[in-house]
Amino acid sequence: MADENDDNREQGVDFGSLADELENLEYPVENEELLEEYGDHELDLESGSQTLVTVLGPQEGTTYESADAVRQAIFTMVGDGAVGREGYSDRGGSGSDEPDDEEDQSV
Repeated sequence: MADENDDNREQGVDFGSLADELENLEYPVENEELLEEYGDHELDLESGSQTLVTVLGPQEGTTYESADAVRQAIFTMVGDGAVGREGYSDRGGSGSDEPDDEEDQSV
């Protein structure tokens, strides 16, 4: 079951069943039409959850040409809410912008 959940999570947003619904919609679709049908759907974020109407409500008058366009609008509108720990990076390194002091390193 965890694999199914992972399949519906992109960029910190868990779309759940909405992922399949977006793929099966007939496009183009107006924002208002999308919200009328799926506005109560919960998007799970790292910082909690929000309904689709909360996220895309401000996009009044927008027309989406594809499921990708809807997902991109969601990513834009959730902003930092989808991000886990702020300032966290999994890229390694010391995380410090200061140069290493060679005297403090062991040889």
